[in-house]
Amino acid sequence: MSEGTAPATGDAASVADEAARERLLHLRSSIDNLDAALVHLLAERFKCTQQVGELKARHSLPPADPAREAAQIARLRRLAEEARLDPAFAEKFLNFIIGEVVRHHRAIADRTVADSDTPDRPEEPQPATD
Repeated sequence: MSEGTAPATGDAASVADEAARERLLHLRSSIDNLDAALVHLLAERFKCTQQVGELKARHSLPPADPAREAAQIARLRRLAEEARLDPAFAEKFLNFIIGEVVRHHRAIADRTVADSDTPDRPEEPQPATD
């Protein structure tokens, strides 16, 4: 192709396709980074909720707190609207997380009850060491 002439139709499509592929790779890389960040954020969140579950179990508090859950859902819906994210999607996502948290809290409570129901084993008699 000489200077000053337009690229052939096939060449222009090829250039556009390459630019689209590069943009797609860039966007996918950003998505991969965001997915990794989400996983790490969820891991940190579940570390905190694990501690909440242990605290609730030690103090015989119920695993679920419907009033707190409703407040969190309303709060997340507002945040989603501000961020221009579908509030229904945000609510579904939080409901899934809350369901998992409550399931974990119930398991912790069950373990705590089972541990407290297990009597301490008496010490085995030790042989005399004369």
